[in-house]
Amino acid sequence: MDIVKAATDSGRAEVLSAAVFVAFGLAFLLAGLGFRQLGTTDMARAFVLPMLVASGLLLILGAGPFFPARVRLAAIPALHAGDSQAFLVAEIARTDKVLKDYRIAVFRVFPAIIALCALLVPFLDTPPWRAGLITAIAMFTVLLLVDANANARLQSYKAQLAAAPPSS
Repeated sequence: MDIVKAATDSGRAEVLSAAVFVAFGLAFLLAGLGFRQLGTTDMARAFVLPMLVASGLLLILGAGPFFPARVRLAAIPALHAGDSQAFLVAEIARTDKVLKDYRIAVFRVFPAIIALCALLVPFLDTPPWRAGLITAIAMFTVLLLVDANANARLQSYKAQLAAAPPSS
């Protein structure tokens, strides 16, 4: 098994996940601007600020990991060539940490936030509150979908790393 190829493929997938966050951030930005320009009701105008805030958060979540992931991707062959066993141990530790973070945030916190927002929508009937809650549901759903995919990819990558012979 080629560890460098597996690590490179995983790094490319990280870059793609970050780019997906940026794409959704731009979509939320366009939606917010659309509500600003075309919104004629109080409810439509109430979506402007929450959409712009969600857009900013998604753009930060996408751009933040994008550039370090690209740098890491370029450094993988050199890191592996330097000390392949240390590289393997470091990659397993990194995937374990990220998978632990995903278990907490993505599979516990995000669904709880989505459920709480969904439960509050019927009770908070003013347009700004509803727009904020609905936007939060949409944003956390995007986070959940992209990060659930990244979690599955990381589990597969960790299995590849664990199956690697110690001297590869």
